[in-house]
Formats: sequence, C-alpha cells, structure tokens
Amino acid sequence: MSELYQPSQMIDTHQHLWKPSERRYEWLDAAGAPLDVDFAPEDVEVDVVAAGITGTVLVQAADTYEDTFYMLAVADRVPVVRGVVAWAPLDRPEEAAAALGLYAASSVVRGIRVLNHNYADPRWLLSADAGVELLAPRGLALDVVSVLPEHLVMLAELAGRHPDLTLVLDHLAKPDIAARGWEPWAPLIAEVASHRNVSVKISGLNTASGPGWTWRDWVPYVDHAVEHFGSDRIMLGSDWPVSTLAGDFGGVWRAQREAIAHLSIEQQEDILFRTAIRAYSLDVS
Repeated sequence: MSELYQPSQMIDTHQHLWKPSERRYEWLDAAGAPLDVDFAPEDVEVDVVAAGITGTVLVQAADTYEDTFYMLAVADRVPVVRGVVAWAPLDRPEEAAAALGLYAASSVVRGIRVLNHNYADPRWLLSADAGVELLAPRGLALDVVSVLPEHLVMLAELAGRHPDLTLVLDHLAKPDIAARGWEPWAPLIAEVASHRNVSVKISGLNTASGPGWTWRDWVPYVDHAVEHFGSDRIMLGSDWPVSTLAGDFGGVWRAQREAIAHLSIEQQEDILFRTAIRAYSLDVS
C-alpha cells in the first residue's frame, strides 16, 4: 500500500448524522436497512481520528428544523465539527429570513441545503430565487444535489443568476461510474465549472460505482473535475454514513485520497482543506 502525503490538516466536508429514533427523516422510510438507524458522532469518532481528519462539516439530511438543530447541538459539544450546512425553506423567503436570523447566533452555520433532488421539478431551486438571494449577503454557501442532467443545467443557470453566491455541488453530480458513463455528465460538468462561483465535492463516488470498485475507477472523473474546476474549487467529503452502503469509512476516505495522490502537493492541499476553508468560511484556528 503506497504512502499518502500527510497534510497539516484535512477537512471532511460532507458528513451526515441522523436519529430516526428521535425525529422523522422521510427518505429513510424508503431507504430502510442498513441506513434507517441512528448515526451519532460517537459512531464515527474513532474513524475520523484514524483518518487524520482535523475538521468536519455536517450536512443536513432532512428539510426540517429538527434536523438542523440536532446538528447544531452536536456541533456545540463536538470540537471536530467546524461547520454546519443547515436547512431553510428557501421557497418561503420571509420564513427563511427569520430562520437565517436565528442561525446567525451560531458561528458554525456556514451553508444551506435543501433536498432539491427529491422535488419533482429539477428546476425547483430557480423558483426559490427570493430565498436564494438571502444567502450571499449573509456569507452563506448553498449546497446543491444533482442526480439528473437537468439538475446540472439548472445549477449553471442558478450560478449565472447569483454570481456573488458560493455554490457547492455535492458528490461530483453522481456520474454513472458503475457503467463507465461519460455523457452527458462530462460536458455538463464543464459548463457548470465555467461559473467561477461553483465548487464541487469529491464524495459519494463509491455508491456510484459497481461492486468491487477501486479508486482507479474514479480517476477519469476526478481528473475531469480538476481540469475544469481547478483544485482550488474542489474539496473532499466522506458522505458518511451513506458511504457505508459500499464500503467503510476508512477505506472510502483512503480511496478518495488515492484518487488525488497523483496531483501536486499544492493541489492536494487545496482539495484536502483550503477549498473547504474558503467555500464555507471555516474557522479552523
């Protein structure tokens, strides 16, 4: 096993926690086992330390205030949590403004996400324009989920409408790695990357891959992202615990690091921590 470069810090920009024993996560009803159980920070603490991760960003898993306030409660007692991507009802701008005002009391809320990929209209975020406009003036990023080509088309338009807003594309837009798919993902990613206010996460690639995946399966997709985004707009995320559907925390995190190991040290440091600090305005001192 090859030795990997050991940076001064590493940030896992996409980690989930949920407790269906305490609150509702509608999508978990359909997901079933093994995801429909409690996942708490204690369940991943040892893996995070073993991987050398120095900071994490918790990302919303339900379009509810209950989910957001659970993450904030965790962040208040778990020092490794440096940021929270919360939820706000962007289609109800007055309520969203009130929610963002409450979140401002917590220094760890650094972004907003809505489960936009679960909405019937793939252009839903464009219809929530008034709510989206609230984010940039407050220094908040917007995470976007893309599982359909139409989501990437929408994201390019959204980025053009809001050039001052930092947009973060989750999971490299889930290319069809299992089938070695390339079109239409590749040209759409290039179009999205042409908007300088969009960054992207290398995350969730193992669950987009076929059985017996290796990090080598991911390199063409990672290299395409580096070519068009540049390393200064790419970050790394574990997507735990969803990642456990096709691997374990340590194995997936190492595989993602292997997939960028051929890049320069400066590029790796961008992906491992500098992009995250910039995109989410993280305090890592």
